[in-house]
Amino acid sequence: MEEFEYTLDNEQQFWDELDDIVSAKCESHQLIDNALRSYLHFTTNFKDEYLSSDYDVARCSQKLLQSELFEANKDYVRIQIIYSLLQEDEPATLYFIASFLLFDGRQHEATFEKMNHEGCFPRLVELIKQGNREDPRLHRLLLELLYEMSRMQRLSPEDLGQVDDEFVAYLFDIIEQLSDDVDDPYHYPVIRVLLVLNEQYMISATASPTDTHPHSPPLTNRVIKLLSLRGSSFMTFGENIILLLNRETETSLQLLILKLLYLIFTTRATHEYFYTNDLRVLLDVIIRNLLDLPDELISLRHTYLRVLYPLLAHTQLNQAPHYKRDEIMKVLSILGGSANAHWEPADETTVRLVERVAKVPWLRDDDVQEGEVARKLLGISLSPTYTESSVSVVDVAAVMEKPGVQTPSRRTEFDASVHDEKGEVKPDVPTVQIEVEVKKDSPTRRGRRHPPPPIPPLLHIDGGKKLPPKTPPRRRTKLKTATSGLAESEKAE
Repeated sequence: MEEFEYTLDNEQQFWDELDDIVSAKCESHQLIDNALRSYLHFTTNFKDEYLSSDYDVARCSQKLLQSELFEANKDYVRIQIIYSLLQEDEPATLYFIASFLLFDGRQHEATFEKMNHEGCFPRLVELIKQGNREDPRLHRLLLELLYEMSRMQRLSPEDLGQVDDEFVAYLFDIIEQLSDDVDDPYHYPVIRVLLVLNEQYMISATASPTDTHPHSPPLTNRVIKLLSLRGSSFMTFGENIILLLNRETETSLQLLILKLLYLIFTTRATHEYFYTNDLRVLLDVIIRNLLDLPDELISLRHTYLRVLYPLLAHTQLNQAPHYKRDEIMKVLSILGGSANAHWEPADETTVRLVERVAKVPWLRDDDVQEGEVARKLLGISLSPTYTESSVSVVDVAAVMEKPGVQTPSRRTEFDASVHDEKGEVKPDVPTVQIEVEVKKDSPTRRGRRHPPPPIPPLLHIDGGKKLPPKTPPRRRTKLKTATSGLAESEKAE
C-alpha cells in the first residue's frame, strides 16, 4: 500500500481526517489491512503535534472502537492489532496498539484471552524490560496492559516461566526510585504487576493439572524469593502496598494485596519484612475494613481473617508492648456474632477463623485453655474438628472477584438509611450524642525515620461509595543493607 503524506493546519483537521480513515467501508481483508495501517501511520505521525496527553490517545482508540470499520470486522481487526503488538518495534506505534488493546480488553474480555493464546505475555515482558527512558507513557501503558491481561485468566506455566529474577528485581527497583509522574507518585502500575504475578504463582502452585495446563515442575514464586533475599532493598514497596490497601475500594485489588501479605507473613524469611509502625498501620486498616464489610462479603472477610492470624502471630506485633489487644478482641467478638445484635450470625468458616486468631498467644488470657477460647469469646462450643487449623494457601489463592467490582461499605448503607437525598438526617431517626475521649498523640519512636502514614477518614463522593482522600506525600525509607534494616527494627522496638 502506498503511504500518503498528510499536511494539516490545525487539530480539528486531524480529528476530521481520523474520522475519515476509520469510517472507510472495507469489503475485503486487504482493504481492512490498508485502513488499519493508515490509522497507525496517521496517529503515529501526528502524536507529538496533536496527541500530547493520554486522553488524546484514548480518544483515538475510542474512535476506532466505535467505528464502522471495527463494528463490521471485530474479530479480524482484533487479531491484526494483536499481531502488530507481536511484531512492531517502533515505540510511537506501539503506544497506539497497546492503547487499543487495553480499552478493547476492558470492554471485551475475549480480547485478553486471545492475546494470551497468541503469546502476548512474553512479548509484553520483553517490551517492559527494555525500560522507560525513551517513552515513560508507553512503559506505563504496557504495564497496565500486562496487569489487565494477567488478572483476567490463568497464565500457562511456560509463559509464567518467562519471568526471571532480573525482571522482578527491575520492577522492585522502579518502585524505589522517585516517580516522574505527579499523578502517580507511588508507581501503582508497577505494584499491580507484582501483585498479579504473585497471584499467578499462587494459582500455579495450588491448581490441579488439566488438559490445557498439564502437570509441570512447580515454579518458584519470584516475588517472594526477591523479598526473602533482598527485602531490605525494597522497603518502599512494602509501605506502598499498605497505603494502597488503605485507600483501595476495588475488591479484586484488595484480594491481590491480601494474598501477597498472606505469603509474606507465612514465609519465615519475610516475617519481619515490614517496619513495626507499618504493621500497626496495617492492623488499623484491617480492623477498620473488617468492621466496615457488609455481611454478604463473606469471602473477603475470610481472607482478611486469614491474613490477620499470621500478622499477629509471626511479625513484630507479637512482641510487647502489644498493639490494640483490646480492640482486636472486641472485633473478634463482633465477628463471632456474640457482641452485636445488628450483625447476622457468623458462618462456620468465620467462627473457625476467629477462633484461630483468638489462639494467638498474646491475645489469650493465661488461664484460658485453647478449647475454651471459642466458648468464652463467642459464647459457643466448637467440636475438635473446628478447633483444628485447616487454613492453607489453597483457600487464599482460590478467592477471586471480577475486576471493577467495588467493595460495599457498611457505613455507606447505614448513612443512606438515616440521611435524605440532601444529606440531612431524616426526621424520624433519633439523634445520639457520643462522648469521645481524645488522647494525646505519643511521640514518634526514634527507631523510625518517619511517622507512619495516617489512616484518613472516609469521605462521601457524590452520595455513593465512600472513598478516602488523597494519600499523603511519599516517604523515603529505602535501606541500603540488611544489617542497617535489622538495626532500624531493633530501635523501633
